[in-house]
Amino acid sequence: METLVRPVTILSIALLSVWGIEGANPQTPAAWDWPVAVPEEQGLDAQKLTGLVDAIRKGELCPRLHALLVVRHGCLVVEEYFNGWEAGRAHTLQSVTKSVTSALVGIALARGEFKGLDEKVLDFFPDMKDIANRDERKEAIRLEDLLTMRTGVDFHESGENSPLDTLNRLTTGWDKFYLDRPMRDPPGTKFSYDSGAAVLLSAMLKSRTGMHALEYAERHLFGPLGIERKLWIANLEGHSHTGGGLFLTARDAARFGLLYLNNGRWGDTQIVPGDWVRKSLSMQVDLTAPGQPPSGYGYLWWIGAPDWQGNGHEYVGFARGRWGQYIFVVPEHDMVVVFLGDAKSGEESAKPIQVLYDRILDAVRRSSKE
Repeated sequence: METLVRPVTILSIALLSVWGIEGANPQTPAAWDWPVAVPEEQGLDAQKLTGLVDAIRKGELCPRLHALLVVRHGCLVVEEYFNGWEAGRAHTLQSVTKSVTSALVGIALARGEFKGLDEKVLDFFPDMKDIANRDERKEAIRLEDLLTMRTGVDFHESGENSPLDTLNRLTTGWDKFYLDRPMRDPPGTKFSYDSGAAVLLSAMLKSRTGMHALEYAERHLFGPLGIERKLWIANLEGHSHTGGGLFLTARDAARFGLLYLNNGRWGDTQIVPGDWVRKSLSMQVDLTAPGQPPSGYGYLWWIGAPDWQGNGHEYVGFARGRWGQYIFVVPEHDMVVVFLGDAKSGEESAKPIQVLYDRILDAVRRSSKE
């Protein structure tokens, strides 16, 4: 259930020939101004973390991993690269991009450029008069339905000729393609993973702000965060692929995670509204299976249990992308964990979740302060 994004434009292909399909040419990394600490100073068992890193290097865990970063109490305590990866290379994030897109929506809502979560999606496209399969259900789709994957649109990602695969091959008209799809269910009733919904947000941002997602992010998100190295695949109309086209370095992915851990605040600047962060990392859609720990979906963020048994007080929020891309936000332990890689199977792609719970959270030294 993660978006596969391929280069879709001549411009994208040209850029990727320079930056590489998996990342950018190594250059001097952007300034890294976070404090660095050894694990013990931040209440982590260094021996357990060293054992984890050794197991990865030996290929016993996540053999195709490229980067592992752990941030606790605002300090970088683990930063390891594998399989020839380097700190200054921008890495594909795949569907982790959706969570970045969610931040842009939260900013647009706070600025009044989006009117509210109940705003109808078709109201963003007043000049698109010939939408196919238009009915009461399609007219009822709200902004919130896009963010929670409950649009009711018949859109799936399975197979070479899936709607997503077809959309990714288009060089223009991503918004029209998605809006023309037939309806399957009333909006707001059923969760169905839908990258087309996230991609549509790109055109909605342009409609209301006059800026494509990358330009909007440069002004209101990347700029304030100090994120300088990035690539965002776009179509020939300039629409950024907000479902899965973003590339960032591992450090900058961790910056974004820390922003959410800090309720949208970076230093003295409130970049993303705190209330939006809290709602995004809350379970808007409960997907918990019978007899299993709690799991669900927020606003383009996945929601996980505090631990495998579902104990603890606060959910783990995580951005997830194909091939094993993750940003975990763990409020209970004041921690951010980033995995970036090139996993080749679904089982391998999901392995970082197990590693987080079994190895990294297990390294937290519990005390009366925890």
